Amino acid sequence: MSNQASVLDNLEEVRAMIRRHKFNDYVFSIIGLIALMIGLLTLLTLFVDLVMDGYPRFTFEFLSEYPSRRAAHAGLLSAWIGSLLVMVVTFLSAVPMGVAAGLYLEEYAPKNWFSDLIEINVTNLAGVPSIVYGLLALGLFVYILDLGQSILTAGLTLGLLILPVVIVATREAVRGIPVAIREAAYAVGATKWQVVLHHVLHYSFGGILTGVIIGMARALGETAPLITIGALTFIAFLPPSPITDTPPFLNFEWLSSGFTVMPIQMFNWLSRPDHAFHMNAAATGALIIVVTLLMNGTAIWLRYRIRKNIKW
Repeated sequence: MSNQASVLDNLEEVRAMIRRHKFNDYVFSIIGLIALMIGLLTLLTLFVDLVMDGYPRFTFEFLSEYPSRRAAHAGLLSAWIGSLLVMVVTFLSAVPMGVAAGLYLEEYAPKNWFSDLIEINVTNLAGVPSIVYGLLALGLFVYILDLGQSILTAGLTLGLLILPVVIVATREAVRGIPVAIREAAYAVGATKWQVVLHHVLHYSFGGILTGVIIGMARALGETAPLITIGALTFIAFLPPSPITDTPPFLNFEWLSSGFTVMPIQMFNWLSRPDHAFHMNAAATGALIIVVTLLMNGTAIWLRYRIRKNIKW
């Protein structure tokens, strides 16, 4: 009888502990939901405020006109073209190198103290403030390599900024591939490179692409490193076209051209006392947020579609 009573007491204690843990889980989920809603509502409020302030400037002329001293005629043409060209250089300088570095560190590098040191430094570099990259680029690209305050310098600077992000995203995506995939490929006689190219890289492509797009979205909104290397705040001309109508149909003069980007143009308009320029800045800010959200949403959608089509 005493043993049965003891068992019942223990059972009640277990049930009480389970109820207590469930209550704690419920409280934590409520706190997390409140924190999430505060962040989302704050972002939504700021975005709506930008849209309301800049709504009169949401016109085709705003995207097709050069900056002007008259706010009503000022546009974003040189800024969004500059952002596009800088992003092209950023992508070409950071993505191939970052993906290759991530694959090497995960698949080829020996597991020793040196590779661990590299991994720690890469992870830390992903969290370094962007102004540090601007100062590094100012000394390296502008003064030492004499590339000038150009689109090439800006693209390489932002490439350095997102390179650790691409490396980390690549390594995380590669780690998610089951070991059985590699072993099955080796079992049928595939070489190391064939395994990496046809299986590891293929199956991890969704995760890598997500990291690349998120890194590019971060680079699109950066201002501090570009101001540090001398980006122009007012520019009323476009760089030379990268494509020509004569062989070899490519022109690289645009790489050495002066530039501005959308965040810097927005900063320039905000620094002016006229409220009409503040409307232009609000429209630019809303446009940057929309493009960033579209890039992040595209990354999530592509990752979902690619992973859905993978057959292990």
